Amino acid sequence: MEMPSISSTPRTVEEIFKDFCGRRSGIIRALNQEVDEFYALCDPEKENLCLYGHPNSTWEVTLPAEEVPPELPEPALGINFARDGMNRRDWLSLVAVHSDSWLLSVAFYLGARFNGNERKRLFSMINDLPTVFEVVTERKPGREKSDNGSKSKQSTKRTSDGQIKNNTKHADDGYGEDEDEHSETLCGACGGNYSPSEFWIGCDVCERWFHGKCVKITPAKAESIKQYKCPSCSSKRGRQ
Repeated sequence: MEMPSISSTPRTVEEIFKDFCGRRSGIIRALNQEVDEFYALCDPEKENLCLYGHPNSTWEVTLPAEEVPPELPEPALGINFARDGMNRRDWLSLVAVHSDSWLLSVAFYLGARFNGNERKRLFSMINDLPTVFEVVTERKPGREKSDNGSKSKQSTKRTSDGQIKNNTKHADDGYGEDEDEHSETLCGACGGNYSPSEFWIGCDVCERWFHGKCVKITPAKAESIKQYKCPSCSSKRGRQ
């Protein structure tokens, strides 16, 4: 694995946060959208493997760096050894927890020269994002819904008979309460928080919600879809 040079390492709070977000996005892809590929790469017969997230939102399963000490803190070593000895979901959750720890260690390693206020601001920015563990395990407060399935005035969901359900909410019919209820709903693709100003679409199979831009669905395109299946559910059906 190619390690970053000293001159290319981020220096400001914003730069380090951008680096953190890129690495986090890559790891979420490995443990969520591209989980089958990740699972296959973690062969227990291979040597100690690590999961790396890169600043450009890509991920990699490879051996740890040979440099001693390494250029950056290293992720958990030997994640592949426990793969077949655990329930798949539990194993992925364990990798997610270790990945969260690694992401924080890299961020604070890069910000080691920050003063107290800068470290506090960096952590506050990081803390506003859901952890990898929360995304992978779908621990999303406010996600559980009643049967009416409404989310926001910008969201689209379909009923069981394939008809599009209008979720438009107004100030006089409890929209404020609905917005609060979903303020911590997370995108099933990128892990980003819910925002009422963005278009969201719900999967009719797994019932997860996604930014339209993350799954390449526009409001106009959604109008013509009778039953929406997210990329993950679509690929699962194709393998059956």
